Amino acid sequence: MKDAALWPGIWPAEDGGPERLAAPGDDLGLGLGPTSTLTSQSREVVMGTMVVVRQPGEVYLLRHTPPPDATSFVERVDPMTLEPLQRSVDLPGGPMWPGGIACHRDGSLHVVFGNHAHRLSATLELEASARLPRPVPYNSFVTLPGGELATKDFAGPWPGSDPSGVEPAELLLLDPVDLHVIDSLVLTEPSVARLSAKGDEIVVVGTDSLLSVDVVDGTLRQRGPGVRYRDRPGQGYGWDAVLDGDLTYFLDDGEGSEAYDGSFRDRGIATAPLRLHRIDRRSLDAASVEVCGLPGGLIANPPGLDRVRRIVVAFDSGNGVVVGVHADTLEVLWTRDLDHAAHPLMLPATGEVVLGDFSREVGVEDVVVLDVTTGEERGRASTESLVQSVVFPAFGDGGEVYWTSFMTLSRIAVAPPA
Repeated sequence: MKDAALWPGIWPAEDGGPERLAAPGDDLGLGLGPTSTLTSQSREVVMGTMVVVRQPGEVYLLRHTPPPDATSFVERVDPMTLEPLQRSVDLPGGPMWPGGIACHRDGSLHVVFGNHAHRLSATLELEASARLPRPVPYNSFVTLPGGELATKDFAGPWPGSDPSGVEPAELLLLDPVDLHVIDSLVLTEPSVARLSAKGDEIVVVGTDSLLSVDVVDGTLRQRGPGVRYRDRPGQGYGWDAVLDGDLTYFLDDGEGSEAYDGSFRDRGIATAPLRLHRIDRRSLDAASVEVCGLPGGLIANPPGLDRVRRIVVAFDSGNGVVVGVHADTLEVLWTRDLDHAAHPLMLPATGEVVLGDFSREVGVEDVVVLDVTTGEERGRASTESLVQSVVFPAFGDGGEVYWTSFMTLSRIAVAPPA
């Protein structure tokens, strides 16, 4: 996050920043003990995607309307009650796929949704808009050290898409003020995953290979053909990558997410077991480990990484399994049955990971806090969401978790001592 031109708040962008470490500051966590309990406050928010927190009391929620011609909008919500305090105008979108929002260091907010990019003030006044070149959704964006935004088109199935028309991805570099295209680059293959970035290196999980693109004097330059990870019959493509220096972690078997019916459980189509991949972008060394060894794996999101304890939290949403894996040896350290599908929220200061657990039988999702070292459950609270979250949590400046689904926004916090 330090490398990006983001507002210096606790959670200025999805996953906390472009490396997708999904962790707040070094001294922040829930710190649940044996007698701790969690409280939950929820609000119905149809088609919510994510919360970002700019500074104390400034909590922004990105939402959108259904297809076919979807629009997005941003609400500033009360950090405690979650009720809306301000709302932007409807923002032109187009083809629907969940977009993204980030707080720029210049004080503005940026939104990419559908095939449009927008710049808003902190009071949600629209300052600039731009239509992006391709008539498909753009899968959010990352903010780079120079202030530019990097985005690309989405190659996965979306409502109304033509699966025969998928092209190699086009990466765009946008000016943060007026959103014009500074440079563009057609990559060597399509990409479904959201972008990640480390400094001026943009990391793209393509449908077959991991690609790196450097920003040099305002131009985009791809580093060679990339590292191929898709090497087995019946294996699906990868989704978003988590960056740890030159190391890259991501999950495969991402095909089939369009079968989501409120949950990913039993919706996977892959016959090859879902794997966690680790690729060194400098040496090009690649390794992987199976999450549970079962067919029918499915994910649409990244793993989590505790860099302090060197533990990756990987999962298979199709089979309802979560595992802790040693980040360097790829040894599986623990396994839990848990129906998680969203982006994990990592709390290295307290050794906790925040996940979801959706019950088809009950029809509601809980937020669950696990000990990242052992996988043991430390706490649980209901979100009142009737669907499984496949989107983004956030951590607030008051020590709370904001958990978003397509139906509900929840605030999860540690209950004060009795």
